[in-house]
Amino acid sequence: MGIIIGIDVGGSTTKIVGLRDEKMISPLMVKANDPKASIYGAFGKFLDDNRLRLGDIDRIMVTGVGSSALEDDIYGIRADKVDEFRAIGRGGLYLSGLDKAIIVSMGTGTAIISARGREARHVIGTGVGGGTLLGLSKKMLNIRDFDSFVQTAMGGDLSNVDLFVNDLTREEIPTLPAGTTASNFGRSDDLASKSDIAMGVVNMVFQTIGVIAVLAARLEDTKNIVLAGTLTDMPYTTEVFGKMEPLYGMNFILPGQAEFTTSVGAALCAL
Repeated sequence: MGIIIGIDVGGSTTKIVGLRDEKMISPLMVKANDPKASIYGAFGKFLDDNRLRLGDIDRIMVTGVGSSALEDDIYGIRADKVDEFRAIGRGGLYLSGLDKAIIVSMGTGTAIISARGREARHVIGTGVGGGTLLGLSKKMLNIRDFDSFVQTAMGGDLSNVDLFVNDLTREEIPTLPAGTTASNFGRSDDLASKSDIAMGVVNMVFQTIGVIAVLAARLEDTKNIVLAGTLTDMPYTTEVFGKMEPLYGMNFILPGQAEFTTSVGAALCAL
């Protein structure tokens, strides 16, 4: 059997992976403003990087917000559109090795999917995501580049922007450890640096996504929450979600290649 290609066409980035005998090969990401150009650009780069010919490709599966730009085929190879939520669910279970989980796809916004086996269902979503991070970065810090924002957040001190439980009471609360966030940006210290504010934004966005994911997991009767999407590549992901595990009794799982969850899930839908 030849290679099945999965392509996830996002608003600013397109991700592509190959699937051979149900094993993922050569995931890569390209940036382009035009979705059609990004599809063909990603496909051409994938072939070139792996020294493949068109005849080596059996099928192409495309998903994402930009998939509407796809025509019936790509260079004569059959190309099918895949429901994005189904692709997220299949990809999240594949990368995590689980049979049932909540999959949290964090991109410009956030989609939360309940996945079991080959079935996937959209539970809920939120507009809080990478777009929120960048939008607040522009307004609060005058930083317009995402990578610069990530660098700015490094070394930020949350105690200069957030209020914690132990700031409000000296009494011990069994279900709320002293270091639990009581109010995001509730302190807003005048001496807070750009790094402090940037880290506060990251913490607020990730905690908001995490709490919604926890509620979805409780609704679906599972303790496994798989993190997926572009934001998983941020260096603070494991730190912020890791602190939420003991608080809510959940397992936040960050699998390898999590940013390619949707593209590998699209490819799996061809099987």
